[in-house]
Amino acid sequence: MLKFSQAFSGFTVNNVDAATDFYSRVLGLKTHVNEAGVLVLEINNGNPVIIYKKDNHHPASHTVLNFPVADVEHMVFKLKSRGVNFMLDIDSVELDDLGIARFEHSSDMAWFQDPSGNILALIQQVLAD
Repeated sequence: MLKFSQAFSGFTVNNVDAATDFYSRVLGLKTHVNEAGVLVLEINNGNPVIIYKKDNHHPASHTVLNFPVADVEHMVFKLKSRGVNFMLDIDSVELDDLGIARFEHSSDMAWFQDPSGNILALIQQVLAD
């Protein structure tokens, strides 16, 4: 039924201006705000992600957006230099001194938040041999 639909994702923030600054200046993503005041993240080789204001915004307790990267550790250093704090408050996940979860049978990950408290993640991209 929806096989050919060009699905896309979206989530809320409490301040579109702060989100625009964070996603464009801090994370370096290409963004624009459309005529309805919705922030659009133009994801490389993918469908857009929309971010819109919700007056009673409550951040999700799960990761809303994952960024596959070639080198998680390198990206953590780069984003920390731009003021991003890496965090995760889950007892079952151990983090190293950089805030990276090193998994034996899965990709390394590092979590951080946007200005509205939404959880985002860097995930080590597994490259095929």
